[in-house]
Amino acid sequence: MDTLSYKTISANKSTVDKQWLLVDAEGETLGRLASKVAKLLRGKHKPNFTPHVDCGDNIVVINAEKINLSGNKWSDKEYQRYTGYPGGQRSTTAKELLEKHPERLIEKSVKGMLPKNRLGADLFRNLKVYVGPEHNHEAQKPKAINLNDYK
Repeated sequence: MDTLSYKTISANKSTVDKQWLLVDAEGETLGRLASKVAKLLRGKHKPNFTPHVDCGDNIVVINAEKINLSGNKWSDKEYQRYTGYPGGQRSTTAKELLEKHPERLIEKSVKGMLPKNRLGADLFRNLKVYVGPEHNHEAQKPKAINLNDYK
């Protein structure tokens, strides 16, 4: 037998089938939700997963303000940023971030779980997070999913 009877199929931009999925964040724990959403964005749940291609789905997350954190993380978890000026390091707690921009809690945690390169930036553009049950993607007919079905 001099040849293989099968070929490994690599997905590319034209052969990948992207879906729109709707995730409800109400009552979910932030880290567990973020890791499952990052896996769906990356496409690791699909049999034709290819590491260097955007083969994941488009994810719409609603009810971002109803996310949970365990323990004392609402007060202890800090998000650091730098203004660019000397002495310009600023920090905000998770509770303050939830009050001002609840969608950023989910965006920051998912972005940290994606690759740190151009592919990760492209994958992050497929994530849409909204406060409340309304979203702007009704025309795409996103399919509501239960995250507990995805390991």
